[in-house]
Amino acid sequence: MAIISPIGRRALRLRLLIATIYVLLVLGAVTMLYPFGLMIAGSTKSAVDTPDPKLIPPFLVNETALYQKFVEGLFNESLDALRTTYNLQVRSFANVELPPSPREKLVQTWRDFLQQSVLPRESYVLGFVNTIQSQGVLPHHLRAFKNQLEREYQGDLHEMNRALGTVFNAWYNVRTPYQGILLISDRMPVIPLYERYFAYVARQPWHDRYVLNLDGFYKIQFLQNRYGRTIENYNQTHGTRHASWNTVYLDRTLPTGPDRTEAERRDWIEFVRGVLNAFWIRAAPEATPAYHAFLRAKYGDIAVLNRNYGTAYRSFEEIPLIVVPPSDGIARSDWDSFIAGWKDPDTGQIHQVAAEHLRIDSIEFRYRDFLQQRYGSLTALNAALGTRFADWMEIQPPQQDFHYMAFRENQGWLRWEFATRNYISVFDYVVRHGRALVNTAIYCGLLIALSLLVNPLAAYALSRYRPPSTYKVLLFLMLTMAFPPIVTQIPVFLMLRGFDLLNTFWALILPGVANGYSIFLLKGFFDSLPRELYESAQIDGASEFRMFWQLTMSLSKPILAVIALNAFTAAYSNFMYALLICQDHRMWTLMPWLYQLQQASSQGVVFASLIVASVPTLLLFIFCQRIIMRGIVVPVEK
Repeated sequence: MAIISPIGRRALRLRLLIATIYVLLVLGAVTMLYPFGLMIAGSTKSAVDTPDPKLIPPFLVNETALYQKFVEGLFNESLDALRTTYNLQVRSFANVELPPSPREKLVQTWRDFLQQSVLPRESYVLGFVNTIQSQGVLPHHLRAFKNQLEREYQGDLHEMNRALGTVFNAWYNVRTPYQGILLISDRMPVIPLYERYFAYVARQPWHDRYVLNLDGFYKIQFLQNRYGRTIENYNQTHGTRHASWNTVYLDRTLPTGPDRTEAERRDWIEFVRGVLNAFWIRAAPEATPAYHAFLRAKYGDIAVLNRNYGTAYRSFEEIPLIVVPPSDGIARSDWDSFIAGWKDPDTGQIHQVAAEHLRIDSIEFRYRDFLQQRYGSLTALNAALGTRFADWMEIQPPQQDFHYMAFRENQGWLRWEFATRNYISVFDYVVRHGRALVNTAIYCGLLIALSLLVNPLAAYALSRYRPPSTYKVLLFLMLTMAFPPIVTQIPVFLMLRGFDLLNTFWALILPGVANGYSIFLLKGFFDSLPRELYESAQIDGASEFRMFWQLTMSLSKPILAVIALNAFTAAYSNFMYALLICQDHRMWTLMPWLYQLQQASSQGVVFASLIVASVPTLLLFIFCQRIIMRGIVVPVEK
C-alpha cells in the first residue's frame, strides 16, 4: 500500500513535497555521477590535457585538442624534439595550434624524397613508442612491438632476454631502445634488440616517424640556450641584422665571406666540434694527411693500430679517410677524437681536422640537394610548387605539413587510441604481472563458497534451536564490528605465521570466513521463515541437514545473494591485509598489483585502474540487484 494515496497526491502541498524529494534525489545523483564522470574523463588523459578538469575529454570534440595529443604522442612527449623538428617556439604541447593549410605540392616532394632515399636509421625516430611524462602508458607502437616479441618467443621472457641480450624482468617492463643521434655523447649500441627494433621501425609508415632536424637543433638547443630566445640578443652579440630566427641557418661548411661574422664562425666550430654527434660530420679529402698524422701520433706503429682495428694495413698511408662514421668501436672513438681534437701526451701537439675541411651531412641538406637536382633552379622550384623561397637555405623538410595531413586522415583512429590506451595499459600490466587475475578469482570464489556455508550454518543453529545465550552470542558478534579490520591485522599475522600459513590462500580466506554481521543478518532472515515448514518436514522424516539445505537455503536466496556480494566485495577490494599476509609476488591479488601500478603511473593510468577495478563489483551488483531487492522487500512483506 502506498504511503500517499492517489487522492492525496492531488493536493498542491503534497505535489510540492514530491517534487522537492525528486529534486533532492536528482541533486544527490548528480553529486555522485559528476565525480565519476570526471574520473572517466581523467582516465583518457595524458600530460598535455591533465590540467583540464572537464567532464567531456576535449580531444573527443575539439580538433585542436586532438592535434595537441597527436603531436605529443608523435614526439614521445619530448617538447625539445617538437621544437627542433618543427622549428616552433612553444612552451608546452598545450600551446601548439593547428597549422595553416599544408603545402601539398611541397609535401609530395618530401614523400618522394623519403621513398627514393635510404636514410640512416640514426636520422629518424618512431613516434608513439614512449611517454616521458605520462608514466605507465603504453603507446600504440610500443604495444605492437612487444606483442611481436611475445609471439616470436611464445611468451618465454627468459628466452627473449637470452636471444636479444636484454635483462627485462617482466613483459610489461619491455621498452624500446633509445633512438636518434644528435648529441656528441649519444650512442647506439649494436645489440640484437636494436636490430629487431629497427626492423620493426622500417616497416612503419613515414608519417609515424619524424626525421631529426639539425638546423632546428642548432638554433633552438644551442644558440637560443646560449643567447636567449629573442633575436635582438643574438644580433647584438653577432653584429647581424636578422629580423627573426627564421633567417638563422646551420651552414653546411664553415661560414665564410664578408657578410659572415667571426662570432658566427666561432659558434659553428664549437657546435660541430663539441656538441654535434660525429655521425653527422664529414671531412673533405684534403683532411686525409692530417688524419694519417693523428693515427701515427696515437698508435706509433701500424701493427698496434691493426691489432686494435682488426685490420691488415701495411702503413698509415693506406688507411682511407672515414666517409660514414661507424656506430661504435675504436675507429668511431678515434674519429670523435679527430673531430674534437686530440692532444699528443708526448709532444703536446693537438691533432684535429681543420675547420675549413669539416662539413655537415644532415637530412635538410640532402633534401635541398634532391630538390635542386629535380628542379635545377630556385625559380623553377617556386613555379612548380607555388612557393616563394628566396634562398635554398630557407627550404626545410615540411614535416609539420606532412604529419598534419596524416593527422586529418586518421582522426577517428587517434580518438579511439587516446580514449583506450590507458585502459589497455592497465590490462597489460595486470595480465603480464604474476597471477593477479587467477589469484583474485580463486580467492573470491573460495571466500564466497565458504561464507555461504559457515555463516548460514551458524545462523541456522541460532535461529532453529534458539539457545538461551542467543542474544549474548549476537551481541558478541556485533561487537566485532566495533573494531576496524586494521586493528586485528598484526595479531592475525602473528597467528598465521605461527601456523606457517603465510603466502597461502588459507591465510587469505580463514580470517574472513565467519562474519558477525553476516550471521546477524542471516539469523534475522531465518527467523522470518514460517515454523510450519520445519514441522511439516519433520513429520515427513526430513533430516536436519535436509531441512537446512532444501528449505532454509532454498528460501534464503535473496539474503544469500547479499552475503555473497559482501564476501566478494571484501575479497576483491582487499589490499592492505592481502599485501601483509602474502608478501610473495606470486600470491598477490589484483589490488596489490594495481597499487604498485599506481605508484609509478600518471593520473590517467591511475584513474583507468580505478575504473577497471570497479567494473566487476558494478557488474555483479547489476546482475544480482533483483535478488538483493527481494532480500529487502520479502522480510518486510512477511
